[in-house]
Amino acid sequence: MKSASGIGLSEVTAVYSGPEGDLWELLMGQQIHVGGFRASMDLAERAGIRGGMKGVDLCCCNGAGMRFLVRFRGVSSMIGVDATEKIVTRGRVRCEEEGLADRISFILGDACRTGLPAASADFVWGEDAWCYVSDKSALIAEAARIAKPRGTIAFTDWVEGPNRMADAESERLLRLMKFPNVLDIDGYAGLLKDNRCEVIAAEDTSRFAAHIDLYMNMIDMQLMYDALKIVGFNMELMQALAGEFGFMRELANQKKLIQARFIARRA
Repeated sequence: MKSASGIGLSEVTAVYSGPEGDLWELLMGQQIHVGGFRASMDLAERAGIRGGMKGVDLCCCNGAGMRFLVRFRGVSSMIGVDATEKIVTRGRVRCEEEGLADRISFILGDACRTGLPAASADFVWGEDAWCYVSDKSALIAEAARIAKPRGTIAFTDWVEGPNRMADAESERLLRLMKFPNVLDIDGYAGLLKDNRCEVIAAEDTSRFAAHIDLYMNMIDMQLMYDALKIVGFNMELMQALAGEFGFMRELANQKKLIQARFIARRA
């Protein structure tokens, strides 16, 4: 596991309370994860998420994943947990606007200590968000605690790829993205097994590099004005961000940073 000191929950909530979070939504849409709708559908189908189930989304952001599951997989109810007040408030408003507030609720709090009843969810869900959690062991333990026996844990996340990052590269990435640490595929699989979960899938989605290229092209070819507005028309800052995105694209193309898919069943 690669890690960086001095990055915690307060740094993460600052990202999604400010312009950086809005910039991510500009590039990725309400589904702030690599692959958007297609990635969500792929994960749900592979995990067997179906009508009538009840789920919990840990680090749910604005609740777009929950709205997807209710609309397109027929999930009967979802509870989302996130620590950033701004996006939880935004998520509640969006659920009201879409007429889904009766089936989706939010908890403002720590995803590692949700207070939800044990064995209460048919499945636990996450999309490209657990990389922000410092104590991933506690997070996986909480997911396993919430899931019913034979319940499902299904998530994607940004992880270190088969080609390892140098220490300087991982330090730069973690500070750029405000990740306290980053696991690899085996690291997450090991935590799931430690919590008596059968690992069904732990694999590279093979979509990461193409999407990082897409986000950079979107700014360059279409959304520069919109992005500049978000950062207060600070061209120097935008150029610096472009440089950091270029660095991240290099990591992606070198298979040092990937998006991985995990599906597990609780014993």
